[in-house]
Amino acid sequence: MAAVAQKDRNLLAVIGDEDSVTGLLLAGIGNVDKEGTRRNFLVVDNKTEQSRIEEAFQEFTTERKDIAILLINQHVADRIRPTVDKYEQAFPALLEIPSKDHPYDPSKDSVLKRVQKLFGD
Repeated sequence: MAAVAQKDRNLLAVIGDEDSVTGLLLAGIGNVDKEGTRRNFLVVDNKTEQSRIEEAFQEFTTERKDIAILLINQHVADRIRPTVDKYEQAFPALLEIPSKDHPYDPSKDSVLKRVQKLFGD
């Protein structure tokens, strides 16, 4: 049964700043349902409320069964760090990515921390 669910996961989702999301949409990851209400991306800026970021994260990681990978800008993940750090599912895979204005910091990456803990580093 798990294999059936995994094969249906064929989309990337992204939560990030305008430049990151725009670049990924231009690369072709964008998906909007027929009604135009359900998207696989969220553009985050300084005015975006933490609760909205949390909602999108929950939607992409628990509600949607078509998402294989969730990309999130690390500085956005920092805004919901407790939620990100609690996420331990294999699917969708969660990847923290840098943005133009915020470099990647491996010490904050929740996935990298788990891998290091697994290998005893």
